[in-house]
Amino acid sequence: MTTPVPADDDGGLLRVLIAVPLTLLTLIAAYFCWTALTIRPSGTWDDSAYAAIVLSCVFTIGAAAGSAAMWLAPSVRRAVPWWWACPVVVLGLVGAVRWGVGG
Repeated sequence: MTTPVPADDDGGLLRVLIAVPLTLLTLIAAYFCWTALTIRPSGTWDDSAYAAIVLSCVFTIGAAAGSAAMWLAPSVRRAVPWWWACPVVVLGLVGAVRWGVGG
């Protein structure tokens, strides 16, 4: 006889399906965090560079918040370990610090 599959057993498919958007959001946050850290204004008058830094920080924080919000769902927490959300949360914090320091 075969044993029935428990209702909580996702068979790894849920982990793969959740990993795709979490990975994409992490890559988006990493790109915009890198952009925010590498933009250097030419001087105090360079408003467009400062605006680009702020926009990059906003996108970094937005992607980090989206990823963290996804991870807070109980079904996602069951499928994805807690350390999976750490890199994107760190990127969000770096974006927030950069926005506060030089944005």
